[in-house]
Amino acid sequence: MPIQATLTRARRRAAVIKALAHPSRLMIADALAAGERNVGELTALVGADVSTVSKHLALLKNVGLVDADKRGQAVYYRLHCDCFAEFLGCVDTIARDRTTRLRRGTCC
Repeated sequence: MPIQATLTRARRRAAVIKALAHPSRLMIADALAAGERNVGELTALVGADVSTVSKHLALLKNVGLVDADKRGQAVYYRLHCDCFAEFLGCVDTIARDRTTRLRRGTCC
């Protein structure tokens, strides 16, 4: 793959990963992996105000991680890609394994 295409792909990946680099956004994405939710449901889950959750959702939507449907007064959000739950499972494995390695005093 040419260097420019590789760089472009790396930048796109970084944008998605950067969008997830906040505990509230990870909580939102994890909840959406179980099914669509509206802003009110996500606000209760995250424990933040509607404005803050809406900003988090806008960021996740802008990178293509979530889609939104307006139904009457409510907007429902869902993950754009079903494979995200698998990705989170992989992240959990890495984090759990890292914790185990740190307890044992090994790096690999």
